[in-house]
Amino acid sequence: MSGVSGRVLVVDDSEVIRQLIRVNLELEGFEVVTAADGAECLEIVGEVQPDVITLDVVMPRLDGLRTAARLRADPRTRHYPIAIVSACTPADLERGESVGVDGYLAKPFEPMDLIDLVRRLARPSEQRRSAAG
Repeated sequence: MSGVSGRVLVVDDSEVIRQLIRVNLELEGFEVVTAADGAECLEIVGEVQPDVITLDVVMPRLDGLRTAARLRADPRTRHYPIAIVSACTPADLERGESVGVDGYLAKPFEPMDLIDLVRRLARPSEQRRSAAG
């Protein structure tokens, strides 16, 4: 075991938030790759092959919910666990459920809540890897 808990693709247009999430997850042993918006996420997701993707909702070019919908529509990416990490409205939560988002965390968040959510979502990926290996 390498000591790495998994790879997380963090997608948020705020550099401060990306860094905050990165630091908290790296302290827990996760490898973190970041993207500034949904369009960048879609460009790199195949190369990154994350165990979990976190998405902000409000972002330029391609927002988080449309990004989630595109990830779910593509057979190559539909299996990735997706968490919305955003100041969500009830309408955002409903739209997220309709596109198959796996978890939510409201901003501002407690770092341990972020870590717990990512760990919970990463577990199925670990089990898939163990079965394949």
